[in-house]
Amino acid sequence: MDRRTALKTVGTTVAAAAASSLSFPAIASKKAPIKVGILHSLSGTMAISETALKDVDLMTIAEINAKGGVDGHMIEPVVVDPASNWPLFAEKARQLISQDKVAAIFGCWTSVSRKSVLPVLDELNGLLFYPVQFEGQEENPHVVYTGAAPNQQAIPATEYLMSKDGGGAKRFFLLGTDYVYPRTTNAILRGFLHSKGVKDADIAEVYTPFGFSNYQNIVADIKKFASAGPTCVISTVNGDSNVPFYKELGNQGIKATDIPVVGFSIAEQEIAGMDLKPLVGQLTAWNYFESLKNPTNAKFVKSWQSWVKAKGLKDYPVTDDPMEASYIGLHMWKQAVEKAKSTKTDAVRKALIGQKFAAPDGYTVEVLKNQYLSKPVFIGQIREDGQFDVVWKSKGLVPGESWSPYIPKPKNA
Repeated sequence: MDRRTALKTVGTTVAAAAASSLSFPAIASKKAPIKVGILHSLSGTMAISETALKDVDLMTIAEINAKGGVDGHMIEPVVVDPASNWPLFAEKARQLISQDKVAAIFGCWTSVSRKSVLPVLDELNGLLFYPVQFEGQEENPHVVYTGAAPNQQAIPATEYLMSKDGGGAKRFFLLGTDYVYPRTTNAILRGFLHSKGVKDADIAEVYTPFGFSNYQNIVADIKKFASAGPTCVISTVNGDSNVPFYKELGNQGIKATDIPVVGFSIAEQEIAGMDLKPLVGQLTAWNYFESLKNPTNAKFVKSWQSWVKAKGLKDYPVTDDPMEASYIGLHMWKQAVEKAKSTKTDAVRKALIGQKFAAPDGYTVEVLKNQYLSKPVFIGQIREDGQFDVVWKSKGLVPGESWSPYIPKPKNA
């Protein structure tokens, strides 16, 4: 079965026993299990990114259960497939909270899926751990944001591209999928670029639908735009559209040394199913890479590789940033539940603030008062083996900002 075929698999409800493996045998417990929801697209355009998050959630749950669970309670995952259908995320979230009685939900990828879930969380007092980079401009008491805010990814990456080491870009082609995350992120980047003296004439902004595949004209436009001066592409393309986009760059002979591209939604998992030739040398910015050298990451990668082998997940051999963010989220939730001695949302939220966790990125990350994390920032360059060489990193942890200073704060915030 190839990667694309495997990504079409539809998720079902999974009992706690299904989350155990040869690597992490669950211990016996007389205490009632605690249900948690896994809300990720296992089919449709976002399956290329989200399926691995479901699997790392199950691995993490099995790992926690093998060490005694949450204060002696085994975690029982309930897996649903919203199928890259944004309204269905809300329906499935309601099912998880109202019918399945889960204590928390781990899931969503796109911001439109997260925003579709927010009214349900607000109404039912649910709790979502959201593990993906996003546009910020949000602070909801029912969401713990374990992925990167713009000041932890997009802004540092753009500053790097403007630097001598990053190629000294003077012109910026902003290419994204047409929904809230790319549009808001690019509004922030436009404001940031203006603050650095970049004029609108040196900024292009183009959007394509989800699942878009015909990038021939767009890449030709990138080449034309670049003819007027040193240019970079800042890509917020999401899902399986990354495959034809990077392929077309190669088809038209664009190399990283000519026009550097930094992608914010392409990581080790996406690259594993792509032709590497047009990718080598291009950039991405994340808070974690599998190639990071530290004992915690070595253990995390080894655990994932063992899980992949035990479960026969041949299409998912690598770890990546959203997987690490998912792993962090589950452990932070466990610690908060044990501190609160409750799975009630209000008690867990209070206990979450200030929680720390020694993450695979090599740093001890922390939940802040705005329910974002303090995280390191890395810029990586794609290698021929599909891994990344870190070409820049932050001096330490960067606190996630709810509101960017480069665009107006919403009046109702």
